[in-house]
Amino acid sequence: MPHLAHIALIVRDYDEALAFYIGKLGFILIEDTYQPEQNKRWVTIRPPGAAANATTILLARAATPEQAAFIGDQAGGRVFLFLATDDFDRDHAAYIAAGVRFVREPTTHDYGKVAVFEDLYGNRWDLVAFADRR
Repeated sequence: MPHLAHIALIVRDYDEALAFYIGKLGFILIEDTYQPEQNKRWVTIRPPGAAANATTILLARAATPEQAAFIGDQAGGRVFLFLATDDFDRDHAAYIAAGVRFVREPTTHDYGKVAVFEDLYGNRWDLVAFADRR
């Protein structure tokens, strides 16, 4: 059965991206392998607590000026990625303490509690705790 294996996120620099995603958001480094034939690294991360077979984010260093133009704007200013949490208040407080910039304060909707933050490049993310709809 097909499934999403990776989602590419264009970054300026691997190490600065890792410092943000691991250092501030608590993501887990899955792989960081140098590929000499292409002079690039294969760097994948995933949120803490995600299943071992969950989709990863591939940190893809921009290799051309055309690619670099999309750093921080992969979704045209809209929310690009949705980070689900089982404890909104815990994670929101931890991200604030780590210096993550929220551009929309927490709000509660029928689907759950959500706030919008920006990554180090300006891509927008939802931090969302989905409501139990059983």
